[in-house]
Amino acid sequence: MSIIIAGIHTGIGKTICSAVICQALGYDYFKPVQAGDLENSDSVFIKKNVTNPSFTVHREAYQLNTPASPHFAAALDGIIIKKENIILPVSKNNIVIETAGGIMSPLAKGFLNIDLVQHFNLPVILVTNNYLGSINHTLLTVTALQQRNIPIHGLVFCGEAVESTRQYILEYTQLPLVFSIPLFQTINSQVIVDFAKKVSINL
Repeated sequence: MSIIIAGIHTGIGKTICSAVICQALGYDYFKPVQAGDLENSDSVFIKKNVTNPSFTVHREAYQLNTPASPHFAAALDGIIIKKENIILPVSKNNIVIETAGGIMSPLAKGFLNIDLVQHFNLPVILVTNNYLGSINHTLLTVTALQQRNIPIHGLVFCGEAVESTRQYILEYTQLPLVFSIPLFQTINSQVIVDFAKKVSINL
């Protein structure tokens, strides 16, 4: 089944998580909205670092020029992001869909990431991290998804491990741990390949 990779915050590790799953399972990759840094976008990162021959990177529905909240970046480009223009690509493969920013980040007036997630009607892998405030952000995100009856496949922790934080979140939410991504000093295709091999048994 296709899966949505969502995060509790921006810059949380969603793209690395997506790369690992695409590498391990050969899933396609689709990021509906990219805001800024188009020459080094998340789709470009995935193309460079996933070597599984079965997967494809699909073009974004919206490519925005400014690295900012999508609703604001779109306004600067003179466009409005519309849900009906974001269509899941046709593929024989399952697809990893990566959201832009946190689950409540706005894409347009009255249109949040969580609305897009609900529109796709697919389970979510929620990426979290260990920083001061991450417990609060994780529990709020889980609550928001559950209030919409959006299924959560499990949690992925990314970055430096803080065991007390991880244990509290897992015990409180009662969600499964899919895998944990360590704080890599370097990220390249070989790192992704090696790590994907380690966690593929959990996917």
